[in-house]
Amino acid sequence: MMYVFLLWHVHEFPSGKEDAKLIGVYSSPELAGQAQQRVGTQPGFRDAPTGFSIHRYTVDRDHWSEGYLTETHEDILP
Repeated sequence: MMYVFLLWHVHEFPSGKEDAKLIGVYSSPELAGQAQQRVGTQPGFRDAPTGFSIHRYTVDRDHWSEGYLTETHEDILP
């Protein structure tokens, strides 16, 4: 199996909303970590250093094979 490594940054606002940014896709976790070090000093990222995460993904595989449902806060709040 072949893998890639996605570097994400997620910033959560006080309201609970999230701003997710895909920083890049890398061939190894080490390269993803190096990218995190590079962008981690930039405005915004340096203010939320715990927002980074690296996720391993299998190449040539469906990752949303069962569809999805959309729910908003309007759907769940009275």
